[in-house]
Amino acid sequence: MAETLSLEDLTLDELRVWLAPVIPIHAAFDGWTDDALARAAEQEGADPEIAALAFPGGATDMIAAWFAHVDTAMTERLESAEFDAQPVHKKIRAAVLERIAIVRPNKEAVRRALAILAMPQNAPLTAKLNWRSADAMWRLAGDTATDFNHYSKRAILTGVYASAILAWLDDESEGEAETVAFLDRRLKNVADFEKLKSKFTGDPDRRFSVSRFLGRLRYPGR
Repeated sequence: MAETLSLEDLTLDELRVWLAPVIPIHAAFDGWTDDALARAAEQEGADPEIAALAFPGGATDMIAAWFAHVDTAMTERLESAEFDAQPVHKKIRAAVLERIAIVRPNKEAVRRALAILAMPQNAPLTAKLNWRSADAMWRLAGDTATDFNHYSKRAILTGVYASAILAWLDDESEGEAETVAFLDRRLKNVADFEKLKSKFTGDPDRRFSVSRFLGRLRYPGR
């Protein structure tokens, strides 16, 4: 049996990262509960009581840690010269599908996690996690925008990704073909956005300007 870990072996932050991909294995059966966390800790040879300290917020902390793990795993799996050579819309498509591949073994844990995140009191966290996932995908795709486009693209992808996950949860088709087809239809929004953005790139007179927009509201053109 593995030696029981203590706070002297790992910091709480390190323990949280370490246990994040293990907890959903048990959450599929026990829900995102203290029991699931304790089982995950015991599986990895950690002290359950110390593990509980790493997730003071309970279920939401566990879910947030798992989703952060998915962000990291997605990046590690996809970063390559071949990936970088793809057009943006294909990078985003690959990122969404890779995220689904990462959580696929724990589909029921995903379903239970979304049920918790759908609770009204968890709306701020849900928005934060969705935004973080979209940001991770756009950064992986090479996006470094800091202007209005930064927020628009992430808002669009947040909706695409969330709806794709819901479609996947109900998908019983062979090879998850229905999910892939659904994703391809939704990603057309992203592709269209990129095309629209490219029309304005390089032309200062056609770029969106908050000050110019407000100025025109006050002094409309004639």
